[in-house]
Amino acid sequence: MANHKSALKRIRQDKKKQLHNRYYAKTMRNAVRKLRAMTNKEEAEKLYPAVQKMLDKLAKTDIIHKNKASNLKSSLANQINKMG
Repeated sequence: MANHKSALKRIRQDKKKQLHNRYYAKTMRNAVRKLRAMTNKEEAEKLYPAVQKMLDKLAKTDIIHKNKASNLKSSLANQINKMG
């Protein structure tokens, strides 16, 4: 266990950040799932900018890697374009 007050504080802060990051990562995954499940192209095109914005924000704050955000945006855009 930690021997310094600063180390104990760091542990508390890390737990708080972990909960925060987990919440936003889970919210992002649910949004991506929702978009992938859509069959209507117009609805998907309306939702896509919001998901794209969410991915960019999470990548900017290092909750997800920037390449992962880019790959997700690309694959979602391809899927929407293939819809009939």
